[in-house]
Order: sequence, then structure tokens, then C-alpha cells
Amino acid sequence: MTTELATDRIIQIAYLIATVLFILSLKWMSSPTSARRGVRAGELGMLLAICATLLHRGIVDYRSIAIALVLGVIIGVPLGRVHMTAVPQRTALSHAFGALCVALVGTAEYYLRAPHVPAVMMAVLAMEVILGSLTFTGSLMAAGKLQELLPQRPITYKGQNIVNLSLLAISVALAVLLVVDPGHTRLFPLIVAIPLVFGVLMIVPIGGADMPTVISLLNAYAGLSAAAMGFVLDSKLLIVAGALDGSSGFILSVIMSKAMNRSFANVLFGAFGQVQAAAAGAHEARPVRSATAEEAAAILGAANTVVIVPGYGMAVAQAQHKVRELFDALTKRGVNVAFAIHPVAGRMPGHMNVLLAEADIPYDKLLDMDAINPEFPQTDVALIIGANDVTNPAARTDPSSPIYGMPILDVDKAKTVMVIKRSLSPGFAGIDNELYYLNKTLMLFGDAKAFVGDLVRELAGGGL
Repeated sequence: MTTELATDRIIQIAYLIATVLFILSLKWMSSPTSARRGVRAGELGMLLAICATLLHRGIVDYRSIAIALVLGVIIGVPLGRVHMTAVPQRTALSHAFGALCVALVGTAEYYLRAPHVPAVMMAVLAMEVILGSLTFTGSLMAAGKLQELLPQRPITYKGQNIVNLSLLAISVALAVLLVVDPGHTRLFPLIVAIPLVFGVLMIVPIGGADMPTVISLLNAYAGLSAAAMGFVLDSKLLIVAGALDGSSGFILSVIMSKAMNRSFANVLFGAFGQVQAAAAGAHEARPVRSATAEEAAAILGAANTVVIVPGYGMAVAQAQHKVRELFDALTKRGVNVAFAIHPVAGRMPGHMNVLLAEADIPYDKLLDMDAINPEFPQTDVALIIGANDVTNPAARTDPSSPIYGMPILDVDKAKTVMVIKRSLSPGFAGIDNELYYLNKTLMLFGDAKAFVGDLVRELAGGGL
């Protein structure tokens, strides 16, 4: 056996093992108890894939690769050291970098092969570049909204959807022309530039309330573009990895949309999240009941069952560790404590699960919406920490509400409801929360981390 043949076999075996590890990684990450194992499997699979690729005989100079690796480490290490609250925008940046890579590789492959590009190959190349380009700018815009560098409210104008769809149609038409005649090299920059513009215009009309779905949808686009790149480069590993990424992102997007009772079209073109004019000032004239930390702690300490509902306010305040202390304090008193997790709470799918896992909350205490909703009528206290739209009863009772029909956590059915929130301002959906004005609701105004800390101190001392 020649050295080249042996090397090729080693590469293929490494790719096969990496593929299996990627599949197992997805399977294990579907459960909190095995998620860490899934992450390690994915990391090992990627390491194997990179090492095997570096053995490829097509590489004639490792200096450029070494420089790229060093630059990648310099950029990647700081990006990896972010607070848990910044994970959504960090994820969006990862999608942007991956998509940019795909678009650049596709562009290089076209100019290396043109004008003699087979029709099927040209079609795949065009899809790779279009998806990669729009995902790149779309992900950057999503990261900007999540980081609050850009307005979180939808930016809209008359005829916006027509303009956006027209740009996408032009890109597809140009791609068809290139499939028919790949020699039109002057057209190729347009199928890069137009999708770049489309990616920006696709995200600006989308509000913060829809960011979880947008993130998972961009993940699907990035995966599909990577799979297309796999066909172009004749890499079975890229095809499999991209297909896994794309399909899982699409499935997650479907789950997110169902959790909001909305379609993809409504998410992408509905401009959901604009502040409702009537709701914006409605709460000023409506009375609410509030309580101090001492009063709230007394109610919690006397309860038999407490359900804690985390939301983005908890993430912003980085209150998850204080919430763990509250969980411990209540549990020591014999209170049965559970956590209600809505699928779209926070800024990305699973955001609340990740934050609570970081604080070592027991996995069996994290209950999804379907499991916890039947328990609320028997719950003494529902404690909401920064969650807004996912607890709004208007989703069930007000047909005129933008969130009508969206499945919510039935916190209003608990005997007592307490809400930790800085103010009565609307959430991402831009509408007032009817929950705040119920007779059974007590508003606990303040920073989530500070107020939960006060509750813990009151429970630990204060004569309770």
C-alpha cells in the first residue's frame, strides 16, 4: 500500500468517526442530562475533521493555514469568554462567520472553474453563495439587535415585503442565467451583493420577540449553505454536517413557531413587536398592587408549592445564581419548588435552560410548558422573574391582541402571582401585560438580582 493511499484511508476513517460523533452530539444535546457529553462529542468530532483535513495531499503550503489558525485563536478565545446573557448574539456571530466562509469559498470555486462549470455544479454553487451571503449579513443584523446596537423594534416602510422578495427573486433569476451560461462572469458578483443587501432587509423588520426563531432559522440557512459547499468540494463530511445543522435548525424553527402559534411567513414578514399605541400608556391609569421584599418573602415562606418562571429579565440581571440561592432557601423550608420553562423565553432556544443549568438547578426541576401548565391551579405562588409576553393572559382572552393564540404559561391560574420587574413597560411584543393588573398579582419592582437577593436574606433571617 502506497503512503498516499494509506493517508487517504486514514482521512476517510477520521471523517467517518467525526460524522458519527456529530450525530451522537445532536442526540445527546437533546437532553439536559447528556448535553455536556454531546458538546464534548461535537468538539472531538470537529477536531478529528480538522486534523484529517490537514493531512490532505492537496495542501502544498502550511504557512497560510498556520497563520489562519493563529488568527482564529486570537479572535475565537475572546468570543468564547462571554457572559451567558451574551450567548444569543455570540451564536449569531458564529452563524455569520460560517456563512461568510461558505460565500467566500463558493466565490473562489466559481472563478477557478468558470466558464466550464457543469449545470448541476453551477446550481449548487449559486445556492451556496446566495444562502451564505444572506445568512452573513442577516446574522450580523440579528447580533446587532440582540446586543442592542440596533433598534430591537421592527423597522418597516410601505412596500417593504415586495422590495425584499423582489431582491431575492432577482438573485434566483441571475443564478438561473449562470446555470444556463456560466460564462457570464460579470453577473456573479450580483448574486453575492444582492443577497448581502437582502440579509440586512430581511432582519430589520423583525422585532426582538421573534429573535429565538430567527436565530434557529439562520442556523438552518448556515447549515444548508455548508451542505451545498460540501457538494462543491466533494466533501461527504461537510454534506453530512451541513445537513445535520440545517435540518436541526429548521426543526427547531418549527418548534419555536408552534410555541408562538405563528407561521414562518408571519415571523419574517409580520413586523411583530411594534409597541401598540393604546397599550403603551394604558398602564399609567390602571392600579397595580406591589409588595416589599419582606412581604414577598413571608408569602413565599408560607407556601407549600412555588413555581418560578424565568425570563430575559433574569438573564439581563445575571440573577440565575441568586435564583439558585432562593431555590435552596425555599427547599430547606419544605417548599416544593419547580421552574416553568417556556420554549421562547429569552433570546434564543433553550436560553433559560442554559442559564439555570449554569447555576446547577436540578434538571428534574426544569419543567416545560406542557408539563407545568396543569400544575398552576394547585400552585400557591407563581414567581415570575423578568418574563413578560410568555405569561400574558391576553394570548388566551383578547382576540385583538397580536399574541392571541400563542401558547403561554398559565401563571394567572396560581393562587398568588408575584412579578419581579423593573417597571410596567411592555415586553418584546410591545403590548401591555394584563397579568400585572389582576387582584391576585403583586408587583415586586426592582432589579431581578438585587430583589431575589433581598428575598434570600429575608428568608434566611428576618424572623421568617
